[in-house]
Amino acid sequence: MASSPFSLLFLSLSLLLLLHQPLFSFANLHKINLLRPEFLSQSQPISLNNTPPTRYFEVTKPIELPKIKPCSHLVLDHDFGFTYGKPPVLADYAPNSHCLSRKLSKIVLEWKATCKGRQFDRIFGVWLGGVELLRSCTAEPRANGIVWSVEKDITRYYSLLLKNQTLAVYLGNLVDKTYTGVYHVNITLHFYPAEENLVHVESGYDNWADLILPISRNLPLNDGLWFEIENSTDSEFMEFTIPQNVYRAVLEVYVSFHENDEFWYSNLPNEYIVANNLSNTPGNGPFREVLISLDGEVVGAIWPFTVIYTGGVNPLLWRPISGIGSFNLPSYNIEITPYLGRILDGKKHKIGFNVTNALNVWYIDANLHLWLDKQSEKTEGKLSKHVSLPLVVSLVSNFTGFDGTFLTKTSRSITSTGWVKSSHGNITTISIQEFGYNNSMVMGSGGNMQIVNQNIYFNDSVLAKKPSSLAHSVKSDKHFSLYLYSSYFDQGNGTSISVSNVSLGFNEKKLNSSLINLQNGQGSIVVKKNLVVSGLGSTQQVYKYNGEKICYFRNISSSNYTILYDEVGSTCSKRTKSLLGFGFHRLWPFPPK
Repeated sequence: MASSPFSLLFLSLSLLLLLHQPLFSFANLHKINLLRPEFLSQSQPISLNNTPPTRYFEVTKPIELPKIKPCSHLVLDHDFGFTYGKPPVLADYAPNSHCLSRKLSKIVLEWKATCKGRQFDRIFGVWLGGVELLRSCTAEPRANGIVWSVEKDITRYYSLLLKNQTLAVYLGNLVDKTYTGVYHVNITLHFYPAEENLVHVESGYDNWADLILPISRNLPLNDGLWFEIENSTDSEFMEFTIPQNVYRAVLEVYVSFHENDEFWYSNLPNEYIVANNLSNTPGNGPFREVLISLDGEVVGAIWPFTVIYTGGVNPLLWRPISGIGSFNLPSYNIEITPYLGRILDGKKHKIGFNVTNALNVWYIDANLHLWLDKQSEKTEGKLSKHVSLPLVVSLVSNFTGFDGTFLTKTSRSITSTGWVKSSHGNITTISIQEFGYNNSMVMGSGGNMQIVNQNIYFNDSVLAKKPSSLAHSVKSDKHFSLYLYSSYFDQGNGTSISVSNVSLGFNEKKLNSSLINLQNGQGSIVVKKNLVVSGLGSTQQVYKYNGEKICYFRNISSSNYTILYDEVGSTCSKRTKSLLGFGFHRLWPFPPK
């Protein structure tokens, strides 16, 4: 569940013990030891010693690369054994003059890892000069070993790669007699030269920033560089100072959730927990939002996608197809440009993070991307409008004992307008964020069954304009959907069955592209006398991306480590289906619920 090893040492935290069973129910809380993860491998009676390692992967579109061999630079080769509570692994990074001597079109970070034995999933991060490049989750190994890789386009960090930096990687792992898996990792940077007559990497309003400031904790540490948010009143801040010739600023935020909030979307309302006298049950309801503040004023929000890590709900669901976003967690952009007039004074300012309704623990940090006016030593600006409306919340509860229904709805909007005067002209930037959320939850069968149906609508737009022309325009309409069914059945004679079905959707419509990414999984585990005697995990996924230049389609299904079918295409459809409708069932290889 991408947990910290701290949680494994203190098993009284009930959420952590749900690693290999469906989510919270009254019965599950009292039979939690039946599905301890160390028993999972015992459900496999056949020796796998002579079986090749299993390759795990996350379904995503390939990175568009030039047809030129890259210049590759290995920056880390390390074995992560017992690393929990120890400092991040550090390596000196120096720019490779050979790799950077030519004009570039793309820079790719490649993470490759292998592992063998038994191990939990672990959250990890990769930082360069304190700037986070990758947030990810490890795959859970099996006896014959596994291998997986993550490729991420890091071209936007180009300016960071031009200087000597310290590379830091934190992957907190425990190794003992039970958890034997050691993660063998190497990280390589691939620099792709630009092909002749093609656009190459260059700075500018729509390209990479000239300077990136880390909004993260400073080394030395015995943990990741992320800030930890432990409850709803907890706030973390970092001071920063920017050059006085900045004309654009974007805050890129990384977010992940763990322990008592790993499954925040299924957390029960506190009134239900109190009425039923439940202990060690995560509460505060199913709504969460990350708030970003600048000098104490809210300037942006993130309503995060519900990433399910490789040990979440039922780990057999994610073998070998990993959950959406689990190998490459999404980062979120907040346009800070309208506020530049307040922070171009050469003084220290504060960026802060807090999480509405949070329980322990959220890992959050950010990168502040800055565009510098090379023709001027000083720019000027002013915030002309800022409207951050309060969160609107509606909660309707109807329950008797352990059974009942709960409906939660929320909405929020944040709008800012400001101008910056530089050698590029007087540019006015308008940033709008609009959010909508609904979560329908059902508890049944005396608390042994839970159904969660959740939708997040996360729309943002940025418009930068000169008096007589458009300088920059970005619009993104996102729909994050989740359906979760979990149920526990006591069969008598010390035997129980846990069943879980999950559906995830990450859908996004931009000005010139669209993405529909839908995933469905069905799993069950049979436990007898504290041992897992059988289990099943099946996953289906449809990924459809339509862009201006490239398109990508994949329809894939797996069951218990075996790929059943895998269809891949790259033909662009003539028109993109709307992501705001609900006709996605036409794309599914299985009937809708």
